[in-house]
Amino acid sequence: MKGNKIEIADIELRIAEIIIDELKIEDVTPQTFDVNLDLVDELGIDSMDLATVALMLQDEYDIEIDESDYPELTSIHLIAEYIKERLQ
Repeated sequence: MKGNKIEIADIELRIAEIIIDELKIEDVTPQTFDVNLDLVDELGIDSMDLATVALMLQDEYDIEIDESDYPELTSIHLIAEYIKERLQ
């Protein structure tokens, strides 16, 4: 992944895929997932789910996601921006 120019939309799509798959969310696709939806307040993701997703994203993008940053990572868009920053 590193060295390639990666678009934020591609990261958002991949995060949506992981969340849908991990949390067994039905009636939504990665393409129709609202990237600005609050994952905790509106979707009900708990800290364990968020930690699981964060670990998968760390492996996927070969980055470190600090546990103290988890509270800021409340939407797919915010997570994608966080990842993109660390890929540069």
